[in-house]
Amino acid sequence: MSPFKFHPLTFVWVFILSLSLSVCGFAQNTASVAITGEVATPLNLTLQDLSTFKQVSQKVKERDGKEHEFKGVALIELLEKAGVTTGSKLRGENLAKYVLIKAADGYEVIYALAEIDPEFTSQVIILATEKDGQPIPSGEGPFRIITPNDKKPARWIREVRSIKIAFAKD
Repeated sequence: MSPFKFHPLTFVWVFILSLSLSVCGFAQNTASVAITGEVATPLNLTLQDLSTFKQVSQKVKERDGKEHEFKGVALIELLEKAGVTTGSKLRGENLAKYVLIKAADGYEVIYALAEIDPEFTSQVIILATEKDGQPIPSGEGPFRIITPNDKKPARWIREVRSIKIAFAKD
């Protein structure tokens, strides 16, 4: 006979806790971000897919004034992989293209395509997957846009789910 006595509900709580932790991990591992619209090749990228791209990092201050290091992939690399018009071809009517980024909660932000292209700017906007060496936590990630030169982080969109390239029209 064991000297420890367990309440019958202890096992139920342990089961529920382990199930919820595994579901959270599963959601992180299967989450993806779609790149669609005016692209040659629509993409649906997972964390594993993003790990195959060149990783870059940015140290930035968040709203709380604390500095954090975000790591991920330069957004321009993802757009180029999808076949978006960039570089020397980004001229004329293509300068009327924009990038619409949507979050899980419906929040949306827009960037002019030229704001992302290194031939027009020295800023590197990243689709971050890590914060301070850890996966971006639930409610903030697993994908987050970081725009280091914006004075206000209003376009540092959390829980990114889709990136759409489109033409601005009257």
